[in-house]
This record gives sequence, C-alpha cells and structure tokens, in this order.
Amino acid sequence: MKKFSEKFDIKMIGLDLDGTTLKYGDFLSARTRDVFKKAKGKGTHIVIATGRTGRSLPPVLFDVPEIEYVVTSNGAHIIRLADMETIYENIIKPEDVSIVVERARTMGYVFEAFVDGTAYIDKVVYEGMQKNPEKYKYRDIEYVLRTRVPIEDIYAFTENHGDRIENISITFEGESDRRRVFNELGDIGGLTLTSSFSNNVEIGGKTTSKAQALMYLLDMLNLTPKNLMTCGDSPNDGKMIELAEVGVAMADSHPYILDIADYVTDTCYEDGVAKAIERFVL
Repeated sequence: MKKFSEKFDIKMIGLDLDGTTLKYGDFLSARTRDVFKKAKGKGTHIVIATGRTGRSLPPVLFDVPEIEYVVTSNGAHIIRLADMETIYENIIKPEDVSIVVERARTMGYVFEAFVDGTAYIDKVVYEGMQKNPEKYKYRDIEYVLRTRVPIEDIYAFTENHGDRIENISITFEGESDRRRVFNELGDIGGLTLTSSFSNNVEIGGKTTSKAQALMYLLDMLNLTPKNLMTCGDSPNDGKMIELAEVGVAMADSHPYILDIADYVTDTCYEDGVAKAIERFVL
C-alpha cells in the first residue's frame, strides 16, 4: 500500500471504460470531462483501456480531445485517436485459436470472436437473443445486439480468420460454467484468460493485457510505471492496477481488484474516476 502523504509524478492515466469511466451507459459526466481538461493542461496523457473492440467504442470518446489513445480488446490493439491509426498489436496465435475453437465447440456456450476491431457472434445466438431474451438474461442483450455482427457458424469463421483473432469471449450462466471453461482452456500455454464481468471468460494472446499495452505507451513516451495511475473494477484490469504507481479500484469493484489496489475511489455513478484524478494528478 502506497503512502499517500508522498507526492506522485503522474504523467499518464490509464482508465477502464465500463463500470469505471462511463456513467449510466455510454455517458461521460461533466466533472470527468473537466478533470480531463485540467489533467491534459498539466501535460498528462489520458488513455482508455477497455475490453471493447475498436468498433464497439462509444461515440462520446471521439468528442473528448483530451483522450489520446485507446487500448482495445484487453490489450490486443492501441488506437491513436488523432488519426485512428492502430499503432500496436498483440493478438492470439493461429495455432492457439484452433485449439480454443475445437474445445469450445464441445462446451456449447455463447462464443464471440473479435477480428480487426469488430466483434462477431453466431447468427443463431443473435436471433435467439432477439426472440427469447429470457434465455440470455445473464448477458447485456441490448449491448450485444448493438455491437455484435451475426455470422453463420462462428466457429468456422473464427478458424478461417485465425491469424487475425484479437480476443475471444465465452459467456455462460453460472460459476460452475466458469470453472469448466478454465479447466478446458487453462492448459493452453499461448493464452491469457481473464474476465470483465461475472458471466464471461475473455481469451487473449500469451502476453496480451491492458498492462502490456500501457507499458508500450510508457516506453514510447519515455515514461515509466512510476508515472502511471490506473483505474478499474474487473479482473481484466488487474495487471494494469498492479503495474501502476497508483492503482485505483472503484468502490464496487470485484474483490480481487479491491484487494490489489493502492486506493479505493467512489463508484462510476459518483464520479470516482474524476475524484481519483483530482486526488493524485491535479
């Protein structure tokens, strides 16, 4: 635990999106916008680090000039917002994609593949969510229908695009399903397994993480983790919370995040990110 009487030299802020920076869906509060401006005025780089794909990003991000970079798909890509250029890539190896597909077929859970910034889902599942939403009550159906592209035979599609898979998401109903997914896939050495909510497992490449992507940006900007503050709420934020000089958890975070964080701020509904920036940067 850091001693918060000491002075920090924060030059980069890495922020998770859902449940952290965004307030009430895809809304960014006036207070958060204001502290972004003030932080940027002090020369601080503001980076969003999300599990979302590039094409699933909320429009509000593109209206905030203070945000310079977005880490997408849990660290698979970094997009420079000024010109929408992808400046970094760290994706799953094709041979590992094939193993995941083979094993996932037998499990029968909802399977989504992220390819070149777009999230794809099987057409049968997509239409099932439209017709029988109660069956998928463990999932944010409105978000899925808005951000996923339905496709025939998601498993064949994933194998056919095996050299471009940035992330795979498997969603399910309960904790026993989670244990099964980890048991089935945990021995594949070329993968990282994490999650952004209680009913999913997100699969990336061997070294893919938000932390790894942020480390790339730190190196590029001649900074170190001593200059980094991060905020998050879910297990997929864990490595970047540990990397940062000041790792901040939202008050309603997953217990793992609360345990490893240096500081706990308020929830996203109470402008927790803005309060943390005011505390450690401004």
